[in-house]
Amino acid sequence: MTKQILLLNGPNLNLLGTRQPDVYGNMTLDDVNEAIKKHIKPYGIEMRFQQSNHEGELVDMLHIARNWADGVVF
Repeated sequence: MTKQILLLNGPNLNLLGTRQPDVYGNMTLDDVNEAIKKHIKPYGIEMRFQQSNHEGELVDMLHIARNWADGVVF
């Protein structure tokens, strides 16, 4: 049975790879998400990725996920 996981990325993570790359590195959020997809592929996990800079939107996404997700990584 495939597990469905939601990965919520919060404020400013959309700036990965461009904001202070000397501190945070050159990987973008899309790069990180792709690396996660490759890592979890053998485990039969379906991972959905969402990002928002607004905490209220993240809470709304979390509430919606309770109807389909087996777990959430925040």
